Amino acid sequence: MRYLHTMVRISDLDAALDFYCTKLGLKELRRQENVQGRFTLVFLAAPEDAARIAVGTTSAMSPLIELTYNWDEKGYSGGRNFGHLAFAVPDIYAICERLMTAGVTINRPPRDGNMAFIRSPDGISIELLQQGDALAPQEPWLSMPNTGSW
Repeated sequence: MRYLHTMVRISDLDAALDFYCTKLGLKELRRQENVQGRFTLVFLAAPEDAARIAVGTTSAMSPLIELTYNWDEKGYSGGRNFGHLAFAVPDIYAICERLMTAGVTINRPPRDGNMAFIRSPDGISIELLQQGDALAPQEPWLSMPNTGSW
């Protein structure tokens, strides 16, 4: 397993980039705009990390901060601005099975063979992403519903 990123929701993209990049010195590595979903993702890294990262390969882009700008959001409260931690895993089905056996709830099962979400005992969302290509969808994950929030 490899640590990938921490996601933070932001309410003002320009102000956030000014803080993280101009003032703190992080480097913007890539940006993804989703018009249909009405959000922008901006991935940042510390200068030393940015120098080693091969842009365009998600698994190599770590550790990162993912800024998530939801275009219609007017403000976050109650800790809603913190999103999740993310880890790349060699076999998403195997780790989800191991976690379930250990009593961990799989809040968003890996129905697509690529992504799952769990929560820590303190309610922190953790995203698990399949390294490389997604695995072929399979049961019991394919028909497993979401549980709680993630």
